[in-house]
Amino acid sequence: MLRFAVAGCPHTTPKPGGTIEGIKYAKKLGITAMEIEWVQNVPKDPKRMEEIRKISEAMDVTLTVHAPYYINLNSPDPVTLAASKRRIIDALSMGEIAGVRSVCVHAAFNLGQPPEAVYKNVYKAVEDILKQKKLFPHVNLGLETMGKPTQFGTLEDVLKISKEFDLYPVIDPAHLHARYNGAVNSTKEWDEMFDLYETYLGKASLKNVHMHFSGIAYGPKGEKHHLPLQESDAKWKDFITVLKKRKIEGTVVCESPLLEEDTLLMQKTYEKIGV
Repeated sequence: MLRFAVAGCPHTTPKPGGTIEGIKYAKKLGITAMEIEWVQNVPKDPKRMEEIRKISEAMDVTLTVHAPYYINLNSPDPVTLAASKRRIIDALSMGEIAGVRSVCVHAAFNLGQPPEAVYKNVYKAVEDILKQKKLFPHVNLGLETMGKPTQFGTLEDVLKISKEFDLYPVIDPAHLHARYNGAVNSTKEWDEMFDLYETYLGKASLKNVHMHFSGIAYGPKGEKHHLPLQESDAKWKDFITVLKKRKIEGTVVCESPLLEEDTLLMQKTYEKIGV
């Protein structure tokens, strides 16, 4: 089964809002997955996490998490590096209690270093994080493909490191589209993307993906900001057709600024496509 997730609580969630109300309202709208946005900080209340798990299970709403933005696993500053690893461990640990299946992480900035050195530093940091796996035995650490060449996160990078640690990455075709200044926006390129994914992680891996998708504004330096699907150059209907034809399963998080509107648009388009 493939589920389309709203990135955070729907904009129209009734007051007082919050994750639990967001889950309930997403379900009411017909959305069966949600990515919890812990992009500023990770909550620390286990009881609240248990409440989130209980309601998501009762509503049959699949959960993923986006970890804090303030992470750089390539930082030369030991304080920054330690804080980055701690934020990821916290997100994974709280996600475990909340019943989350995967946590999306923006791994690192290159800081002008050669790709091999950056990869080595990210590898070592991930290795350190996974030493705490007992705190999050059921949650995937998903390193995301990133939208700027100054960031760690080519498709090959995240697939290679995921294979090393028996993880799966967060593939974001919009980020790749921006990173390569307009490429990765066709059926052929998406098929090549999924072929490479399968080569690294095996055919069964495409039955349990964690992906992001949206429209995106970009320039020579890569990503600028996300856009609504229909206000972008994304050939999103073609992308959804690829998902359907290849029988991809898992969760696709819609990161459009329109949140629930575009999530439902993707979902309804997927349902109508005959292949």
